[in-house]
Amino acid sequence: MNIYQKRGLFRRRRDEPNIYRMFFWITLILGGVWLIRSVNNGEIKPLFQPTPTPTRFATSYALEGDAQFTAGKLEDAITAYREAAKVDPTNAQLLAQLARIQIYSSAMLVKDETIKARLKEALVSAEQAVALAPDDSFTHSVYAFTLDWNANPTLVDARESQKFLTKAEQEAVRALQLDNTNTLALAFYAEILVDQQKWTQAEQYIQQALERDSSLMDVHRVHAYVLESLGEYTLAIEAYDRAIAIAPNMTFLYLRAGANYRRLAFDSPNETVQTELYEKSLEYFAQTARINEQLNVFDPVPYLSIAKTYSQMGQFFIAIRNVQKTIEFQPDNPVFYGELGVLYHKNRNYETGILALGCAVRGCTPEESCAARGDCGTNDVPAEVIGLPLSASTIYYYDIYASELAALSTPKKSYCEEALAIASEIEASEFDEDPNIAADVVVVRNICTFSPEAEITPTQGPNATEPAMLEEESTATP
Repeated sequence: MNIYQKRGLFRRRRDEPNIYRMFFWITLILGGVWLIRSVNNGEIKPLFQPTPTPTRFATSYALEGDAQFTAGKLEDAITAYREAAKVDPTNAQLLAQLARIQIYSSAMLVKDETIKARLKEALVSAEQAVALAPDDSFTHSVYAFTLDWNANPTLVDARESQKFLTKAEQEAVRALQLDNTNTLALAFYAEILVDQQKWTQAEQYIQQALERDSSLMDVHRVHAYVLESLGEYTLAIEAYDRAIAIAPNMTFLYLRAGANYRRLAFDSPNETVQTELYEKSLEYFAQTARINEQLNVFDPVPYLSIAKTYSQMGQFFIAIRNVQKTIEFQPDNPVFYGELGVLYHKNRNYETGILALGCAVRGCTPEESCAARGDCGTNDVPAEVIGLPLSASTIYYYDIYASELAALSTPKKSYCEEALAIASEIEASEFDEDPNIAADVVVVRNICTFSPEAEITPTQGPNATEPAMLEEESTATP
């Protein structure tokens, strides 16, 4: 019997191709090709690859800012706190700390416009902090501190200064109403009271702050400021030393202590004691320069302080060298050319003094800036200098410049046109209250009107009595 093989109606022969399996493999291959190309083109990131910028918490930035502040790197501290505020923009404490550091950093600046700009930045930070936390004592205390430093009379007019001080007092009172144990509020209120010439109340509040917490740098700094305003320079130095012991890298504290030693020296009738005090002042300024060098901070202020000390000692050549050092740091800073011109004037180098003061008052080209600083050396960079506007802090440069121009005028080469123009600017300003400056303007007019070729010795000349330069280390402190 013949048996026929069954037909494979429901069975697939092993050697027959499976269309579904082929479709699957083709799809898989095409998908793999697409994936590889996407990875190569950067459209798809490999798994477990670290993120390009790791996410940081605001606390991390704040800790970094505190460390930088303690180290004396205030610009880096500001950067860290700004990053912290970006990560946590609703944190009022971060903004208040940022404002506090911004205020202190202004003490390390030289140009009026840069100081004023930094103070305004701090004011914005403090205002934002108070807006976020209107019932927080700390934010109000820092706001009061910020307003007080913005009231600097060398940066704003008398009306605006008084407006800032009134608001500062209100904020300090508000901070104490919210928390009468707030040590910073007590200290900052004492500082405001000094600026309002309420010295008795200032002493009371700073003593309360010292009793509550004597571990804060701010408290000892304000205590020194109170003592300084009362003429207790020796005690003020001791208070600054206590602040330095807490914050040894805060260079502005050394500058203030050094300025107090210089004031004591200026007032001393004993020549030997005077020399010792000047040398002590120089030690503080030199320590500031060493700290900056260790921190890789290029700050010209210590050298300017050293120059002013040597100037008061009558050693003008060394003073000139130190001002020239400041210009190496900031070759376009007109303030330094003004200081250099004053020193040239005191050293009776009137011709070069005119060049330096001309850069400070009217500005100068890069080539002229080299001549003004006594020629550019290896470390000097020619730079264009923009002249300083007439203000309470620059009128001294205008005065000496006009006097020297008139004094050096001759029939062949007359500087009287410029001298008279500057004299007119001084007379038209609100900063000519100094009787010595007013007398200089009269002399300039007399010389240039009647005898252009005559020589004069201005009342602010090298033989004039130099004022005690106590506040010149930091124009940021009122």
